[in-house]
Amino acid sequence: MAKKNEINEKYIYQLISYNIKRLRSVLNISQLNLASRTGLTHNFINDIENCKKGVSARTLAKLSVALNVEPYQFFLPEGTTNNEVMIYVNDFNDSLQKVVKELTNQYFTRDKKSK
Repeated sequence: MAKKNEINEKYIYQLISYNIKRLRSVLNISQLNLASRTGLTHNFINDIENCKKGVSARTLAKLSVALNVEPYQFFLPEGTTNNEVMIYVNDFNDSLQKVVKELTNQYFTRDKKSK
């Protein structure tokens, strides 16, 4: 796998490939079964897992539903532990709360100015 500090398209493909295989393994399902669940072809699933094809947001959404996971799980570095996953989740939650707070403040500030 590419080095973490060398984040590029190849690294992203490798992360997604690794995590799809990992998540399939957790569910004990085959590529064919995953293809059936997503409406994608077996060959396309195989190409994704072998870093021959990239994926769109739509495809990631289909895979998320089929594997019953959140989309961020396709981008976890290899060897990430459950504790590290919780750090990612908590960090994401904190960031999301900050954005919501900022947008809420902007909305109410703008609304007060227009009155």
